[in-house]
Amino acid sequence: MRNMKIDHFSKKYTVRKLTEADCPAIYELCRKNPLFYRHCPPFVTEEEILEDMKVLPPGKTMKDKYYIGYYDKNTLIAVMDLIQAFPDETTAFIGFFMVDISFQKRGVGSAIIDELCKALSDEGMRAVRLGWVKGNPQAEHFWKKNGFSETGKTSDTERYTIVYAERKISC
Repeated sequence: MRNMKIDHFSKKYTVRKLTEADCPAIYELCRKNPLFYRHCPPFVTEEEILEDMKVLPPGKTMKDKYYIGYYDKNTLIAVMDLIQAFPDETTAFIGFFMVDISFQKRGVGSAIIDELCKALSDEGMRAVRLGWVKGNPQAEHFWKKNGFSETGKTSDTERYTIVYAERKISC
């Protein structure tokens, strides 16, 4: 599997891989969204962000992981954790996606997801999968509005249940 061209993920925003040096900016974006952490505890910390930058699903390596930021000029407006070819070779998995609260409810997140799906289709992906926390109406509404349908699969963690959903994409 080749590296994906993340600079093709958006025509409107600059997209780049995030590093440890970006942790303070990621933290500032995330901490302004307490509703997310009410459903998906614990509340964000810089240490957890650094850990999330390295977490991988079984069978994946860091070359499959794209912990990326979307920038409007020099402002970080969205963060995404994307795994290439997971759980199969033609599916990409969004492990985390958050838009800065000041850019929410303006179509920014939906536009990012639409552009991402187009770019992933160009990369040979046929579906995008993700999970939201059961009982989080904001997340469920956003993902369903963006063409994701529940797969019928869930998984339980110590604190919440994850509902898996998928959006088919094509060339």
